[in-house]
Amino acid sequence: MVRRPFVEWYCARVASWVMRIVSVPHRPPRHPRAGLWLIGASQLVVIALWWRHGWQIGLPALMASHLLILWGTLWPQSRLFGPVLTRLPVDDKRVWLTIDDGPSDDTSAILNLLDAHDAKATFFVVGDRAAQRPELIREIVRRGHGLGNHSATHPAAWFWALGPRRMREQITRCHTILLQITGAPPRWFRAVVGLANPFVSVPLHELGLARVAWSARGFDAVAADPVAVVARIERGLGPGAIVLLHEGARHGRNVEMIALFLQRLDALGYRSVLPE
Repeated sequence: MVRRPFVEWYCARVASWVMRIVSVPHRPPRHPRAGLWLIGASQLVVIALWWRHGWQIGLPALMASHLLILWGTLWPQSRLFGPVLTRLPVDDKRVWLTIDDGPSDDTSAILNLLDAHDAKATFFVVGDRAAQRPELIREIVRRGHGLGNHSATHPAAWFWALGPRRMREQITRCHTILLQITGAPPRWFRAVVGLANPFVSVPLHELGLARVAWSARGFDAVAADPVAVVARIERGLGPGAIVLLHEGARHGRNVEMIALFLQRLDALGYRSVLPE
């Protein structure tokens, strides 16, 4: 006969694991060229207005259309060019921890911290960095965490302005590298610095990738004060929050920041979950 304490322990572990997984709509772009058609149609309208009413109407219409395109490109949560997940569909204290820019020298320490807090996270990794350190990618998966596509080379200054060929290459190469290392393709994509233009949707559609943004961040990639970073993240916390964290920043304090944040998460009664 199986002892009752063991049964209770086993049921508790199963329940704990189930609570870390939430069913989230996985929505790659269904109409990947819709954004391009929208831009083209808007410019035809501008031309028609300019032709019929002159520059007094045509110029403001041109400026408004370009501002809309710029907003769609530079606002990480914009859905102008395709679906973007910004929050989990839950109403209790569950959040999704996402960690960008690895793998790095910080990865092993972060994995140990997550284990210590019984927490799970998704690592949005850079393809070329993953290819250089495949053992860290395998360790992330072995410990039960998720992997996401964060471009091949992380071109932070100009990812938002990539043309169709280079955009496809950035996303596809990272996808291929992760597939070769782990044997399974990633399901989630995060744009570099969160900025994406209309050309991002075609490769996401082809590879079955759903784009993820965030709803809570502390600017930990550039800010070096852990207390200030955690306080900023906390202001964005709530049921279903997607938390943006980083590793390997030049200031060298990401591990310290994540340790402090995990302590605060526990104190506030939040649990980390992985989207199914």
